[in-house]
Amino acid sequence: MSEPAPPAEESLPEQIANRRAARERIAALGVPTYPNRWDVTHLVSDVVARFGPLDAQAIEALPEAERQVSVPGRILAIRKMGKAIFLDLSDGRRRVQAYVRRDAVPEAAWELVGHLDLGDHVGVRGAAFRTRTGELSVKAERIDFLAKSLRPLPDKWHGLTDVERRYRQRYVDLAVAPETREVFELRARLVSYIRRFFDARGFLEVETPMMQVLPGGAAARPFVTHHNALDIDLYLRIAPELFLKRLVVGGFTKVYEINRNFRNEGISTQHNPEFTMLEFYTAYADARDQMALTEELFSSAAIELLGSTRLPWGEETISLEAPFRRLSMRDAVVEHGRDLPGGPVAPGDLEGLEALKRTCARAGVEGLERFGDVPGKLLAELFETLAEPHLLQPTFVVDYPAEISPLAKAKPEDPAIADRFELFIGRMEVANGFCELNDPDEQAEKFRAQVAERTKGDDEAMLFDEDYVEALSYGMPPTAGEGIGIDRLAMLFSNSRSIRDVILFPLMRPRGSGR
Repeated sequence: MSEPAPPAEESLPEQIANRRAARERIAALGVPTYPNRWDVTHLVSDVVARFGPLDAQAIEALPEAERQVSVPGRILAIRKMGKAIFLDLSDGRRRVQAYVRRDAVPEAAWELVGHLDLGDHVGVRGAAFRTRTGELSVKAERIDFLAKSLRPLPDKWHGLTDVERRYRQRYVDLAVAPETREVFELRARLVSYIRRFFDARGFLEVETPMMQVLPGGAAARPFVTHHNALDIDLYLRIAPELFLKRLVVGGFTKVYEINRNFRNEGISTQHNPEFTMLEFYTAYADARDQMALTEELFSSAAIELLGSTRLPWGEETISLEAPFRRLSMRDAVVEHGRDLPGGPVAPGDLEGLEALKRTCARAGVEGLERFGDVPGKLLAELFETLAEPHLLQPTFVVDYPAEISPLAKAKPEDPAIADRFELFIGRMEVANGFCELNDPDEQAEKFRAQVAERTKGDDEAMLFDEDYVEALSYGMPPTAGEGIGIDRLAMLFSNSRSIRDVILFPLMRPRGSGR
């Protein structure tokens, strides 16, 4: 038998019944069908790493004890040839062949092999060797049954329906697709590297509340839950920012958190309602310090994990070599607004509310009433429409309108401009940072402005956080903060074009919901 074929839906109940019957036959042999443990000396990947570089003679020259392995694995192929059966065992990363001869194993073991199905877990004990065709194999002296796969495994995933199944049943995807496992191993190494990077620079890793009385730190619609004992509504956090800055007030000058955030928003190739962020805060630093630290983090991580600062991105290549480009939001709109009806965007087209509205209309921005009479929101929408789709290479977009940056300080030379940046790579936002507003009176005023926007219908506007304003009144030193999307960074490092490809269990609509 070669690779398994995808089961037809109508034949699935029969296949499951046959596998259950096979499990009963195995039990009738006196074999435990779900043993509690099994002694392992090597995983499949260990066998491949140890013996893969050696030819047949080199393996045979090793002492017998060094060739002996006890290796478990999932069966991905079964081939029967007379008095010999070949099993392909996998640990999710690599494969190795188990060679089972009838005259080399106990009779019960031979009978067991006859009842095995693709997907079953077994453990094989024996010596490593190469067959006449050069295939790295384990010559079975004993084979133990470890678990039955009652459902057949697919060999490949085709089309939209199967792509959806990959996300719904990630455990099946991992079992048959080593490339999927490699993505999540890379993501794990990336997160581990980030921790080492910040720990080595004197940052303290902390944890802040995931359930909050007031959602804050970002402009987003939150998820609401209820605490029965206290009889109060709570919000799943949309960002840890305000708590991390409370810690700076308390004297922690360098803090970071790798955190789960929850935003009750749409789902796309770049958005999942539950996602992972890195946020870090540096006292006595400004936005330019954070940008330099970000360049160092990204470049060094790429070299450490991928061996190069050049990353494939589909058919294109992204360079993470520092320094990254700096571009103001206004200049980005002018640079990428050259082909609009009525002529290219000029700096004067971005001056004043009416000029911005006319430019938005030319750019095809719909629902202008959503942005009210706030020039900063209109400029940000123009940027998102005209410039963001073109920002492939790392670009720090700077000089954001203060009107859309309620937690950021303004630039000393221009109170209308926030001392803020966002980093775009691969045509998506990857990071957001700024000089933190630390004047409690000004912060209170900006919170009041946000509440006013909320009363006008902006359900993503912030609430007034009195405790945070009180915290600032104890004095927060000059501080810069930044948030980096771990999921999107993992997308870049693994050349994955959908956020669902880097989240083990992305949110999916329930099957059978009828919607």
